[in-house]
Amino acid sequence: MTNTTVVLGGTGKTGRRVARLLSDRGLGVKAASRSSEHRFDWYDESTWAPIFEGANLMYVAPPMDPGGAAQAEAAVKAAAASGVRHTVLLSGRGTGSPGREFDVYRAGVSLEAVLQDSGMSWSIVRPAWFMQNFSEDFLLDGVLHGELRAPAGDGAEAFIDADDIAEVIVETLLDPDNHAGTAYALSGPRTMTLAQAAAEISAASGRPVVYEHVDSEEYQAEIVEYGLDAETAKGLADLFTVVRRGLSDYVSDGVQQVLGRAPRDFSDYVRATAATGVWAS
Repeated sequence: MTNTTVVLGGTGKTGRRVARLLSDRGLGVKAASRSSEHRFDWYDESTWAPIFEGANLMYVAPPMDPGGAAQAEAAVKAAAASGVRHTVLLSGRGTGSPGREFDVYRAGVSLEAVLQDSGMSWSIVRPAWFMQNFSEDFLLDGVLHGELRAPAGDGAEAFIDADDIAEVIVETLLDPDNHAGTAYALSGPRTMTLAQAAAEISAASGRPVVYEHVDSEEYQAEIVEYGLDAETAKGLADLFTVVRRGLSDYVSDGVQQVLGRAPRDFSDYVRATAATGVWAS
């Protein structure tokens, strides 16, 4: 398959990496988002048809804001009607598993089902938490302030490098004959608590960083005060609850299955990220 690939969420952590890898292979890419050249707004359906026109492949990184899953479901249906043949969906590790009764997981189950029933061939990637959350997302401010406050307790997560996720996505996009109809659970090579992650970041960056457990209600109040809406804050707190309960304390072998190699370790990510200076601000 050599036609254009649509990347929905093309400026996000995985989307921009996927778009770059495809471009490096000389393939046509529409990296679509509200701020990109190929404008795509999840909440403005008039922007959808030009993005899907002429596309054969699609990667979907659904929006995390409230209502985003429903819009992603509609976009998947629209892409199928436009002739997209194969789609890779970014979901979450553990989607549909016991103990994950929260809205964010129920939304993931529904979106996966819509894709599976869309008439397109499909693959699903279900990664653990991104290592880049500490350098490109909501945990960065805590690192810069020297204190990661979250309701994760002593629970552990098998953090995965977003570069590994992107490489898996590209392989499943470009080789649907081998990957269609398959869901891959992805993780790093070991599990870590937030306290352990903070200690490794501190050692590599020279910036003192510690982890402090706070209860879920206090955490939600703090991040709402920071600027998030209450529903998004509740969703993040629920994700931490899964970690605190020990439901994420395991490794998965999806990277090995698709790429034939081990995933990158957190220490590799920390060394490379510290060298960029992002934690020196």
